[in-house]
Amino acid sequence: MKQILGFSKLNKDEKIAWLTQNYFQNREEAAQLLQNYWNPDEKLQKLHDEFTENTISNYYLPFGIAPNFNINGEIYVIPMAIEESSVIAAASNAAKFWGDKGGFKAEVIDTRKVGQVHFLFTEGFSKLEEFFRKTKTLLLERLQPLTKNMEKRGGGILSLELRDKTSALANYYQIHVEFETLDAMGANFINSCLEEIALGLKQEAATYFNFSETHQPLEVIMSILSNYVPNCLAKAEVSCPVKDLLPNTAEAEHFAHKFVEAVNIAKVEPYRAVTHNKGIMNGIDAVVLATGNDFRAVEAGIHAYAARNGQYSSLTSAKVEDGQFTFSIEVPLALGTVGGLTNLHPLVKLAMEMLGNPTAKDLMKIVAVAGLAQNFAAIKSLVTTGIQEGHMKMHLMNILNQFKATPSEKETVKAHFKTHTVTHSAVVEVLEQLRNA
Repeated sequence: MKQILGFSKLNKDEKIAWLTQNYFQNREEAAQLLQNYWNPDEKLQKLHDEFTENTISNYYLPFGIAPNFNINGEIYVIPMAIEESSVIAAASNAAKFWGDKGGFKAEVIDTRKVGQVHFLFTEGFSKLEEFFRKTKTLLLERLQPLTKNMEKRGGGILSLELRDKTSALANYYQIHVEFETLDAMGANFINSCLEEIALGLKQEAATYFNFSETHQPLEVIMSILSNYVPNCLAKAEVSCPVKDLLPNTAEAEHFAHKFVEAVNIAKVEPYRAVTHNKGIMNGIDAVVLATGNDFRAVEAGIHAYAARNGQYSSLTSAKVEDGQFTFSIEVPLALGTVGGLTNLHPLVKLAMEMLGNPTAKDLMKIVAVAGLAQNFAAIKSLVTTGIQEGHMKMHLMNILNQFKATPSEKETVKAHFKTHTVTHSAVVEVLEQLRNA
């Protein structure tokens, strides 16, 4: 294999030619596969090419919907982009289960986002604190050209404070800033503000401390938003009398007991909590991706929030009080419904319209509900039939496609496993019997 200079300057065909020549045994087959995933609409393909760098093809994920979600009395069809076979089915089942029990209740607790200027200062906190007190107003005034439009709409900078972090790292301080970015996720706005604060901090400090080439007590290291947003929170919950959970009252009470204990285990056992929360993220990520938001940022922030008390723990809670079963989630979600892919990707536009063109707050509620629904369906399966029964039935088509089953073989095998347990080996065995016959 060889290195290449100027790869980004090649056109797409040239990139594919170089790649397939140097990294694939069957050049023609690899090139054809990449081209098969191009969009036949040249204008649309060009749009996709410009989303990122060095594009050679498209990587498609299924775009599905989970209908019948009753959220605060309104019925939603939720778009989900995900490849895992059982996720949309599980979400749909949870929506159906709670549809006649009052549905999902959701609210936004807060929408504050965070950015920080990280810097070193070598002359002690008292001097720095005095300098900051005298220059804070000047720093805020420098931001007016950046913040005035956001402020007109009700957003902007909520707070700006100096924080002493020297107990964690020598000479380390930060300017900690909280923002309200309304319907935008706000990354570009936040980072632009932070870089202006950093520039102002350096310039004011140079005068205040009389910097020279040999005496520069303040050094800005970096300015960047944080994807940890513990004060940008959405909450969702479902609730009903325990007796309504199942037709049989005794079975309903036992189910509620096992369900609450399953959640409690995820509260105290990190090994279980990670898998528990991964199931929540199945629902959250699928909607975040379908609506053109940054699922990596959401993932990072949510998992940090799950460990905010010093141990990684469940994002959901369950309880039974006075005969009432309640299941809830509280989760940080920095989402946007304007800017970025929301205005560019045609399917994202479609997803937003499907959801009634929600505000950022509305989308936070919907995403929180999707996570709660996914978790409910998973725990319900775990404490009753077990997770594999439903999962493997949904996985059946993947196995059949892996072995290139014909349409008639698929119908025969699916009929067989309506009354038999699905396992990989069992599916292979039935297929082999069919083909040998």
